[in-house]
Amino acid sequence: MKKVCIVGASGKLGIYMVQHALDRGYAVVGVCRERSVEKLDAFKGRIAVIPGATNDREVIKRAIARCDGVLVVLAPMGVHHYASGTAQAVLDYADPGARIVFSSGWHITRDGQDVYSWKIKVLVKIVGRLARLARMVDLDDQVEACRRVFASDTRWTLVRGSDLEEGESQGLPVWSRHVGDPILKSNITRRVDFALFMVAALANDALVHEAPAIVGCKTPSALAHADLAIG
Repeated sequence: MKKVCIVGASGKLGIYMVQHALDRGYAVVGVCRERSVEKLDAFKGRIAVIPGATNDREVIKRAIARCDGVLVVLAPMGVHHYASGTAQAVLDYADPGARIVFSSGWHITRDGQDVYSWKIKVLVKIVGRLARLARMVDLDDQVEACRRVFASDTRWTLVRGSDLEEGESQGLPVWSRHVGDPILKSNITRRVDFALFMVAALANDALVHEAPAIVGCKTPSALAHADLAIG
């Protein structure tokens, strides 16, 4: 792994991923909306930045050319197929053999075997619906984006994040294949460690075609069920 593109680099998760990628010695290309470029000023001279909408196919084609790895924040913004457009552009234009790692939330299910708490169900069904009516967020489009990822024969991983908090790194999160598994009960991960898992996944071929649901490695459920940790 030598060159990595981070799609959605200016967001909170994206900025952490930029730093983790630089720490590993990767050459980094960041993609973000033009009005957000200044958020990456701390990395000026250390990364290449390509401004533009992440669902703009020409922007993505240019940004991920000759990249060994692509990290994608699948943000369900607006109601204009932002997430699915971003995912499709990356899947279409990534170099053959490139590792592609997408981020999403626990609400995404691959095989229908996830077991959700009432809190997550309420957030998805009610809050998600209201956000879409306000034309702010479209969770259905994020679901569609992930469906396209799952159907792809590229070397993808889709990392499903729990609730997030800020704070110093606690280390690489643990993961399980299904939400509802005991090890995930604490439902909290440091955002910096979500980013760490994303970047680490680039070099972990065991995660190819997996949709790991993660939780902080120092949370009570992770410590209590350490024997259930995968990998």
